[in-house]
Amino acid sequence: MADRNLNKGSVARALWRVSAPMSLGILGTLSVGLADAAFLARAGAQDLTAVGFIYPVTVALTSLAIGMGAGTSAVVSQALGRAGDDDAMAARLALHSLIFATLLGLAVAGAFWLLAPVIYGWMGAEGAVLDKVLAYVPWWCASFPFMVAGMGLNAVFRAGGESHISATVMLAQSAINIAVTPVFIFGWAMIPALNTEGAAIGTFVARVLGFAGLAVFSLRSGRLALTAGCLDGLLASLRKIARIGGPAAASNAINPLGLSLVTSAAASLGDAQVAGFGAASRVQSLLFVPMLALSAGIGPVVGQAWGASKAGRAQDAVRLTFLTCLGYGALLALTLAFAAPWLARLMTDGGDAARYATLYLRWGALGFFGYGILVTANAAMNARDKALWSMGLSASRIALVYVPLAWAGALTLGFGGIVAAFVAANLWAVLWALVLTTRAGLLDVPLPGLRRLAPD
Repeated sequence: MADRNLNKGSVARALWRVSAPMSLGILGTLSVGLADAAFLARAGAQDLTAVGFIYPVTVALTSLAIGMGAGTSAVVSQALGRAGDDDAMAARLALHSLIFATLLGLAVAGAFWLLAPVIYGWMGAEGAVLDKVLAYVPWWCASFPFMVAGMGLNAVFRAGGESHISATVMLAQSAINIAVTPVFIFGWAMIPALNTEGAAIGTFVARVLGFAGLAVFSLRSGRLALTAGCLDGLLASLRKIARIGGPAAASNAINPLGLSLVTSAAASLGDAQVAGFGAASRVQSLLFVPMLALSAGIGPVVGQAWGASKAGRAQDAVRLTFLTCLGYGALLALTLAFAAPWLARLMTDGGDAARYATLYLRWGALGFFGYGILVTANAAMNARDKALWSMGLSASRIALVYVPLAWAGALTLGFGGIVAAFVAANLWAVLWALVLTTRAGLLDVPLPGLRRLAPD
């Protein structure tokens, strides 16, 4: 089987090995949300507004799965760093992660299905828009366990440097989703036009097929164990994954949950502000792909380095990712100063929604680099088994800065106040990411009075 050792060669090469394929996979996944929004914008203004409400909550729940994957990746990467290429152990952990992921997916989907009317009513959705949102939810919930289970398996592959497998599955699933969704939204032959509900049905079809393909591949290639003794150490594995994955899931969910609360602030200003904010958020997610790919790559690299007692290599990886986020963020800010109006028109039906999306993209870009540093710092600390620190960093950004300032800004400055709150929250995240990663021994920055933890 493939060499899983990420401690060989340069740090940059190891990061590239994991992050480069993941950038394509993440791009494919995010393109589904962009395509859905573009299709529904043509279906009607109410459908586009419904997506503005749907998107933050479903991203928050998806982030739970991503956090669970971070827990799996940390456990497996540290184990591989200690033990080297152990195919039997990796296959057994793949099964354990699949079991954990399936249970988590079923629990979260059931809770969301029951609470959706309350959640979206509280966010400000009402009337025909709320009806469209609630038509979307059941199909999305049905697809969620398949997505989470697939992420559990993909995390094992990433931990061993085999991110090309994860990326291939993500791209194939995205292609299926984009291909079938217009059929259900606009109708074809015997299929009626289902609008917003049709977008959820397309997602369900793609996730089921994507997981089925991944499971068959994993079994046939021996990367998933269904043999005598495959459940040995199951409880210990679940405890390890939950210890890191629980806080990591909460940390990942906190950021989009804050997005939901900020969407409520935008809703207090009007439907055009919600549509503009939602459209800009989707474009922003696409632009964040390289930084999200780095966060997917830094975890396995740091995890294997720490498992092999190579703290200096872990520090080099964190330093490189932070500098990359800074440079890429500067490039985005410069580009969006000119390109924001065009992107805004592309993702909306024009009018006021495009104007608000332009405002967010042009000025919010000043803080994009900070979000990249936040997610890469969190991934590195998760791999260092400091998931509670990651959760605290994300929670402080949202609860202490972003949400309070967004509501205060909306009440005093209008939509521009929401944009200013986003930039301030990301600058806060940069400061504390530097402090926490240095404290954890993952960065060597001379901060006065800061005592580093002793190596594990």
